[in-house]
Amino acid sequence: MTTKANDRPEFEHLFSHLDATGAARMVEVSGKSVTSRRAVAVGEIILGPAITEAVYNQTVKKGDVLGVARVAGIMAAKNTSAAIPLCHPLSLTGCQVNFKLDREKFRLLVECVVTTEGQTGVEMEALCGVTGALLAVYDMCKAIDKGMIIGPISLAEKSGGKSGDWKAAT
Repeated sequence: MTTKANDRPEFEHLFSHLDATGAARMVEVSGKSVTSRRAVAVGEIILGPAITEAVYNQTVKKGDVLGVARVAGIMAAKNTSAAIPLCHPLSLTGCQVNFKLDREKFRLLVECVVTTEGQTGVEMEALCGVTGALLAVYDMCKAIDKGMIIGPISLAEKSGGKSGDWKAAT
C-alpha cells in the first residue's frame, strides 16, 4: 500500500514536488520574484591515452569532438524540462560549455554555466548541460575505446533566488 502525503502531513514540508495527496506535481512558482539566477555544474570523463591524444590532435574520425560536445551541452541545457519531468521549461539567457583536457591524467573536464532571469533556478539545466556534453564526447570517441568512464558530475555553485548563493565544498 502506498502512503499518501495526507496520511503523513509532514511530507508536504519535506517534498516540494508532492501535493497534499502525495501525487507528483510541478512546484508553483508564480508567487516568486523574478531574479538573476546562475548555476555552474562540472563533470569529467576518463578518456585513456589514445583518446586523449586523438582529441588533443583533433584526429578523431567523427570530427570536432569538443565542438560537437559544446553544442550537445547547450542543447541538453535548453531541453532539460523534456528530460526531467518536474522541471519548469525555462528561457535561458546564457549557456556556456567549457573544456579542459588534462593530458597527464587522460581526462576531459567539462563545465557548464547557465543563466536566466526567472522565478526558479537553473541547477538542473547546468547539470543536464554537463551530462549532454560528456555523453557526446563518449559517442564521438567510442570507436577508439569504449572503456571511457563518465563522472563524477556535480553542482559547483549557484546564485540567485530565495536561497541565495551556494558553493560546493572544495
